[in-house]
Amino acid sequence: MSDYKLIKSYPVHRGNVMDFFECEIGLPDGGVTHWDLIHHPGGAAVIPVDDEGKIIFVRQYRVGADEELLEIPAGKSDPGEDRLTTIKREMEEEIGYTSESFTKLMDFCPAPAYSEEKTAIFLARDLKKTDARPDSDEFVTIERYSPGEARDMISEGKITDGKTIAAVLAFCFSKEDF
Repeated sequence: MSDYKLIKSYPVHRGNVMDFFECEIGLPDGGVTHWDLIHHPGGAAVIPVDDEGKIIFVRQYRVGADEELLEIPAGKSDPGEDRLTTIKREMEEEIGYTSESFTKLMDFCPAPAYSEEKTAIFLARDLKKTDARPDSDEFVTIERYSPGEARDMISEGKITDGKTIAAVLAFCFSKEDF
C-alpha cells in the first residue's frame, strides 16, 4: 500500500476531452507536494485483424507530435460507456468494420505520471465491412500490415504511438494465432 495520499484536488481548466487539476499530495515522510493531473475518461483501442491476418491501422495527424502517426483504431469513452462499446463505435467510425469477436488483451496507462487515463486494448477478428464514418475533424488513411511487419516498424521507429506499440507487442506475445 502506498504512503502517498491525495489531500486536495483543484480544477485548473475544463476542456473538451480532458480536465486539468492541481493536486496536493501527502508524501510518505509527512511532507506535502503539488502535482499536476489530467482527468481523462479513458478509452479503448483495437487490433482489428482481417481475413488475410493483417492488422488494419489508421494514419492520422496528431497535434502533440505535429505529424501523422500510424496507429490502431482508438477513441475516448463517452460518459457511462463501457470500453467494448467504445471500441465497437470507434472501429466502425474510423475503419468501416464491425465485429462480434473481441478478446481483451490488456489495460494500458499511457501517461500515469500525470494522467488518470486508462485504455482497454482489444483484439477483433471476423471483421464485417461497413461504411466508415469518421468524425468531422478526422481525416484518416487506412493501411494494413502483418503482425511481423508491424513489429519491425516499431523496431525501426516507424510506429511511435504508445498504445499502438503496447497493443502490437501484446498481440505478438499473446497465445493468439497470427
